[in-house]
Amino acid sequence: MNVPGELRYSKDHEWVRVSDGNSATVGITDYAQDALGDVVFVDLPDVGTSISVGDSIGEIESTKSVSDVYSPLSGTVTATNAELQDAPEKVNSDPYGEGWMFMMEIADAGGLDELMDAAAYAEFTEG
Repeated sequence: MNVPGELRYSKDHEWVRVSDGNSATVGITDYAQDALGDVVFVDLPDVGTSISVGDSIGEIESTKSVSDVYSPLSGTVTATNAELQDAPEKVNSDPYGEGWMFMMEIADAGGLDELMDAAAYAEFTEG
């Protein structure tokens, strides 16, 4: 399982990459995409949507099931990965790169302290 060290992780299996202080990119982890199986559809939030930690902000449909995507932080959606509409399989092939889901402006950077680092997330998924 791939768990990049520079990211933060939620217990709902989302990853967060912080850039430029209060901007973040969010997607689902390698662990999550593997558990889902082949992703066939992704529903993402609208740009401008205000979100809070734990909000269900989208869905991922796979050949096995439909799962919610939860916001790991509070803030505002600033961009979504439109490429996933035509190529949802990028979530499987490159979950930490081309398979990103949305970008957001973080309302409270303190929320990052509630997320796991790579070592804690690896331990969490092994348990």
